[in-house]
Amino acid sequence: MNRTSSLFSQILALFQRSNFARHARDLKADFRAKGFSSWDQFVAMLFCQLAQARSLREISDGLRSCEGKLKHLGLISNQPRRSTLSYANAHRPWQLYQRLFYDLLAQCQAISPKKKFRFKNRLLTLDSTLVELCASMYDWAHWSRTKGAIKIHCLLDHDGHLPVFAHVTDGKGSDRVVARALHLPKGSMVVVDRGYSDYQLFARWTQQKVFFVTRLRRNAVYRRVASRPVPKGSHILWDDLIQLDSPRGCAPMPLLRRIVVWREDRQEEMEILTNHFGLAASTLAAIFKDRWQIELFFKLLKRNLKIKTFVGTSANAVQIQIWTALIAVLIVRYLQFRSRFGWAVSNLVALLRLNLFTYRDLWEWLDRPFDTPSQLVAQLEFHLDSICAPE
Repeated sequence: MNRTSSLFSQILALFQRSNFARHARDLKADFRAKGFSSWDQFVAMLFCQLAQARSLREISDGLRSCEGKLKHLGLISNQPRRSTLSYANAHRPWQLYQRLFYDLLAQCQAISPKKKFRFKNRLLTLDSTLVELCASMYDWAHWSRTKGAIKIHCLLDHDGHLPVFAHVTDGKGSDRVVARALHLPKGSMVVVDRGYSDYQLFARWTQQKVFFVTRLRRNAVYRRVASRPVPKGSHILWDDLIQLDSPRGCAPMPLLRRIVVWREDRQEEMEILTNHFGLAASTLAAIFKDRWQIELFFKLLKRNLKIKTFVGTSANAVQIQIWTALIAVLIVRYLQFRSRFGWAVSNLVALLRLNLFTYRDLWEWLDRPFDTPSQLVAQLEFHLDSICAPE
């Protein structure tokens, strides 16, 4: 007899129910809950992401059609209704999903692969992406007079390409305000684009011994202090020590490093600004080029998960769906780290969606998704032996 639960149930086992109950108790998420617990809501919203459900009706009907298998998911309510789920998304705290995200992040970091670069500094990339919304339906998501939008700010760790920080604002949310509120670990290296150019922020990071790599603004005013030797035959044109002109009334800016790189693909120069003086200029250029990984992360988030259309219109419901999508990203990364098959993200998400309620060992399925389950083969062999056995 097959004693393995569904793949969806085994994925939910990544979340310890004791920790979930503690978070729900601390946030009073189940206050006055009647028959539809926070765990039921979490299962429904995770099903929305992994099964690519497009509406509350698809979530409700999709789970209801698998009624015989819902007991394996730990659901109290066998038939999650649309109105019940809609009310829960609008009123229950989204911070519960934020805590679950960081719980799962710790598990992913424990098994994430080693970083690409050899230096010891922790490499991070900070950026944001915009999700446009209908201004009349999402009147709280301010952006322009005719359109609404939200902005998802993320800090990506290049060890495993995991999002280690996320923050959601409306479309007018400033990138620099979010960057100022971040407390980066000492010795880490953060890569940002020109939208985060803030001289006082750069001075604070330098004082805190946090390294940064960014592009120099075109209208930046600076004074060249010294020039460093450039390797012959490379794409590095200049390697200078410069002093930026600080704003009025502010302390003098620290000494920084300006690297000019020739981009062969675009036939143009690129000016890189950093406060790290130990690494080679070519390495710093490669670090800035690797910033593209966060763009690939946003592409993964928007194309493979439910992040561009929402099943609720309130700010709380949108926050819940975004944090559930981030949790689903961590689940996919975790499964990739544990698998020996070499999954592409799009293939893993697609096949997982088709096999959510398949009864098979999850880790065996990850390694051999197209093979016949070994347990089923053993059952067939035992059945054939019993038929062919002499009396």
